[in-house]
Formats: sequence, structure tokens, C-alpha cells
Amino acid sequence: MSYDLAVWEGERPADDATAERVLDDLYRLYIDDTGDHPPTEHISVYVAALIERWGDTTNEDEDAVPWSAGPLIGEGRGPLLYFCLRWNTADEVSAQAAAIAHSMGLVCFDPQLRRLRP
Repeated sequence: MSYDLAVWEGERPADDATAERVLDDLYRLYIDDTGDHPPTEHISVYVAALIERWGDTTNEDEDAVPWSAGPLIGEGRGPLLYFCLRWNTADEVSAQAAAIAHSMGLVCFDPQLRRLRP
């Protein structure tokens, strides 16, 4: 079981419903589309910050990292990072990942709770 988070570039939506629509649009454009959409510089810098804090699945001990898939940069497509956390680390890591996103001017959305973070 995993816990999903979405982080993207752009203005922070006015409310959770708008954020969900923005995520749906970005998901269709960048995740569902089979084209080549390398992560943008801002998303790459965000991923680097997460990896610096927690490591990546390319480490020797994959089970020590909170991501359920990896490498983490592989989850980035254009201005969107849609990634999964291991359920047992989701509360702590999602709060910190959302705070890091906010500090970098990125939007963080929790698809399970259908709400913006933080």
C-alpha cells in the first residue's frame, strides 16, 4: 500500500477543488501522455532536496527510503512530480515533503484527502 503526493510548478490554486482540477489537467498532459516530458529544473531541484534528506531507491538499501518507486526523479514529468510514499512513513514524510515544496514555491496536493498541503 502506498500514499500519493503531487507537487507542481505554478500559482497556488485558490481552493482544494481548483487544485484537484489543476492536478487532473497536469496528470492528463504529463503522466497519461506517452510523450517525452523530462522534469523541469524546479522539479529536479525539489527531487534533489528530497533525495538529500531521505536518499533514493538507487541506494544500496532500497527499503530504507520512503519512496515506494524509484528512482524518484523518474516520477517527474514536466512541471509535475507525482510520487508514492511507503504507507508506514507517509504521515511524517508527506508533511516534510509538503513543507519543502512550499519553501521552494511549489504546490503540494494530497490526492487521498483531496486537499492542498500545507
